[in-house]
Parts: sequence; C-alpha cells; structure tokens
Amino acid sequence: MYNALDHFDVNQRLLYVRNIFIFTLAFLVVGLAYFQLVKADEYVELASNNRLRMIRLLPPRGNIYDATGVPLAVNVRTFDIKGYPMDLGNDKDFDLVSSLFVRHGIPMTSDGLKASVEKQYVAPYRAVSVATNLTLAQISDLVMDSDFSGRLFPSPVWRRIYPGGSLVAHVMGYVGEITKDELEDQRDLYYQAGDIIGKNGIEAMYEEELRGVVGDQVVEVDSRGRRLRDLNYNDPQKGGDINLTLDLAAQREASRLMDGRRGALVAMDVTDGSVVVLLSSPTYDPNPLTWGISSKEWNALLEDSERPMMNRVTGGAYPPGSTFKVVTASAILMENIANDRTTVFCPGNFQLGPQTFRCWRRSGHGNEVLAGALRDSCDVYFYQMSVKVGIDKLIKWGQEFGVGERTGIDLPGESRGNLAGREWKRTRFREPWYQGDTVNYSIGQGFLLMTPLQLARVYAAFANGGRLVEPRLNADKTPEWKDVSISKANMDLIRKGLRDVVARGTGRAAGREGIEVAGKTGTAQNPHGEDHAWFAGYAPASNPRYVAAALVEGGGSGSSVSGPIVSQMLAYLLEHN
Repeated sequence: MYNALDHFDVNQRLLYVRNIFIFTLAFLVVGLAYFQLVKADEYVELASNNRLRMIRLLPPRGNIYDATGVPLAVNVRTFDIKGYPMDLGNDKDFDLVSSLFVRHGIPMTSDGLKASVEKQYVAPYRAVSVATNLTLAQISDLVMDSDFSGRLFPSPVWRRIYPGGSLVAHVMGYVGEITKDELEDQRDLYYQAGDIIGKNGIEAMYEEELRGVVGDQVVEVDSRGRRLRDLNYNDPQKGGDINLTLDLAAQREASRLMDGRRGALVAMDVTDGSVVVLLSSPTYDPNPLTWGISSKEWNALLEDSERPMMNRVTGGAYPPGSTFKVVTASAILMENIANDRTTVFCPGNFQLGPQTFRCWRRSGHGNEVLAGALRDSCDVYFYQMSVKVGIDKLIKWGQEFGVGERTGIDLPGESRGNLAGREWKRTRFREPWYQGDTVNYSIGQGFLLMTPLQLARVYAAFANGGRLVEPRLNADKTPEWKDVSISKANMDLIRKGLRDVVARGTGRAAGREGIEVAGKTGTAQNPHGEDHAWFAGYAPASNPRYVAAALVEGGGSGSSVSGPIVSQMLAYLLEHN
C-alpha cells in the first residue's frame, strides 16, 4: 500500500544530502579561491623562503684616532671557516675536518670541534664557525686541499685591533661578542647573537657612532640549506670615525713617568677640558680581549690584586689629602671667616675637646696667613678655620667645585667620589656629625673621597680664573663649563699660595723642570698601607695652559714622589704642543 508520508521522508533526506554536498563544494571552491587568489603572494613568499637565506653582513667599525691622527683603534680583515651542522653531523665528519686543519698547521681536535658546533647550534641550516681569525694565506692553503669540500666555506670578518695596546686601554676599552643580557637590554633591535659591541671606554661610549650600518646578502640554497648562488647584495656601511683629544706620545711619556707604579696621571687643557693624558697604572692589553680569551684567563685578569682593569683616573676614589685645601681656603674666604691678613698660630697641634689633631710639622709653623698656610701646607691653620666655617659651608663649596659629582667625561663607569655630610653619616653609621669630622675634611681626610680627574678639574678652575670645565675626549664634542662663584680677589690669593708652594714651599721638587708651576702637594692616609702621594698643578703659572694631577698609591710623600711626575708631564706638554 502506497504511503505518501514515507515518500515525503525519503525526499526530505535526499534534499538534506544534496544541500550538504552543495555546501561542501561551495566551501571547497571558496577555500581554493582564498588560498590561490587572496593568499597567493604570501604562500609564494613562504615557498621562496624555503630556498632563500638572508645573511647579515656586519660593517667595519669606525676608526679612532689620537689628537695627531695616530690610529688607536682600526680594523683588519680576517676569515672564519664556516659549515652547516647537518654537514658535520657525525664523528667521521668531525675527524675529517679536524685532520684537515691539523694538516695545515691549525690545531684542532675532533672532540673540540664537536663541542664548538654543539655550542653554536641554532638550526640545521644556520652556519656555524669551524675556525676563526685565519689569514688570507691560511685560507688559500686550505681551499686548495681536496678535502676542503662543499661542506665548508670561508667567510670574511672584520676584527678590531688597538695599535696603542696597554698605553690606551682605559681610554679605548675593547669590543667583544654581545651577551644575552646586553641583547635583552637593547632598544633599537640592531644586534643579534654573535654580533660585536663596545664593552668599555670610548668603544662603549660611542657605540652608536662607531658600529656602522649592517648590510645583507640573499642567497639561494638547496634542500639541505647549502648555498647555490647569490641573488642580492646590500653593502654594509662603515661606522663613523672618532678623533680624540688624547695624545699618544704624551700618553707614552706618562707611562714612563709612572714607571710601573700603581696610580693615575691625568692632564688636560685648562680652557676647554680637552684631556691629553689619561693613564691608569697598572694597565692591560685590550687586543686579546677583542680576539677572545679563555674564561680562565678572563677570571685571572679580574681577580688580579693589582686591579689592572680598573680605571683609576675616573673610577678610583681616594682621600685627596692636602690638595683639598684649595676648596677649604675658598670656603674660608668666601664665607668671610678670614682674609689675606688673618693670622693663625700653629704650635704643631690643635686641641678640640679631648682630641688632639697634629700638624704634619710637629714643631709647628708659627704664625700663618692663608697664602702661607697653603705654601707650607699648615694643617693647624685649616683645622682652626674649618671649625669656624662648619661642615655645611664646607660641603657647599665642595659642591661648587664639583666634588661628589661626576665630571661628565665621555667615558662610562665614572665614580662620583664622596662628599658626605650630616645626613650621609646619620644614614650610614647612625651617628651625628662631629666637629672632629669637619677638621678631618679641612685637610682632605675622613669620609671625603675624590677621583684624580675630579681633582684636576678643581685645579683647572683655579688656573682658568673660575670656570669648572667638563673634561672631554672626543675632539668634536662641544666644550662645556660652569662658572664657580668665587671672587677674583680671593681666586688670586689662592693662586698666589699655589705658586709659592712650588717656588718655596712643600712642592719645591715640582719646580725643577725650568717651567713655572703652581700646585699643591698631598699626602693622604691609606688604611691599607703606606700613604697615598698626590700632586695637582698647572703651568705656566702666570698664563696656564695645562693642568695635571698625579696619584701614586702607597707612594708616601706627595712632594717628593708625585710632584716631579706632574712637573715633568707639564714640561713635556708645553714643549711638544
């Protein structure tokens, strides 16, 4: 019996199936159109990328020259031998490559090569360095060998060298491979793993100017990632050159004068802050650091008790001793505590409550005025006057001369020194400030710390008539300074005292080079041994051109040790410039 309801149900099912087929076919057609028309370019690019490799071409860094055009940092072309990890995948490959290099006089073990490849491995198609720093002659010799197959290829590389070596290490710094932390800190996404970056000194300070612009090369590779042909090439652009104010010949003379002593010697133009000498001793050779040293050698350098990598000129903070008396004298005069005729009697000691502060001359100096107290370095004069000035005014004038702040020199890692007062002591030691602390400050002792560069800057201000210059090493950097609020009359009085120091005072040993030097000796207490020897001065005293400061750690007497170093340095600069 015919059932219309069943017939309707079958037709309904067939309709559903047909609609499903139509919908599926439409979906496939739309999808095909989307991938072939809308996304065509993207998938062509993806297919192309499977056979194309982009190679970054690092540029040569800019050169660095001294004030006379002598190169201090330049580039040399060397070669690396590279290969793909997939072509060096088993012990037989490692044995073959290592024997190839050994046969041509290049030490290499199979195990060492394997470890090096594993360390550099990122992807099977990313080339790794098999050997580095090879000469053109070595490369030519290698590629002529029949075992130098398609699995290896030479890659030219720029390497940094420093012709001045250890003489300019603390100025130049060095370059090295960028670290993971440095990569994470970068903001402009310029660098990639394996790139070279300035690590210290001028190399780090002017990294953006020196690094240049990266080029690129597009090459076609086969299914295993091996190069087939070059498709495109964009030249890398060399970094900008930098001309320094530093004089390499004067730097060599400074090294001779320091004669292996621990300490620092710095000299600069008093008018614009151009640094012509910046020597920290002992020093180190930056060349091995640039080309690569072992972790053992690096740790030995860092742990050396002589601290050769420390830049004592900008990073070493020491009690300035009596060289600080020019700042104390400025506070005394400008706060109207005394004038050029005010007399203090020095019996050889100063009693402050239960404490006795002694003058360096135990028998005393008798009656002293300010200029004479500078000449004779009379401690008692400054003891008595500092109590009247007070620590707050003393710190005020220290700040006026830039004590306790960075000088602004274009080198990284500069120390502020320490111009500590009431709040600092209360925070650090939970103690109040005592008058005895002020007395110690008056002669450059106690909590007071300065770098040799800070001290040279102070004396440059006296030499040029009251301008606190910003030291600079880049000759193209615009000179900057600020005026010190000290009257001309008071400035002249202190300058007279500094001339007398060398003419007939404690610094007579600095006046034996046939030039007119003005300056101040300093002998600063050293908790770790012999006293530190200081001298800071400028020449010619009547029309100053250069200022210099020398520190000899544990040198003892500033007058007999550091004074002659500064006077000879100033004599050299005046003769050769």
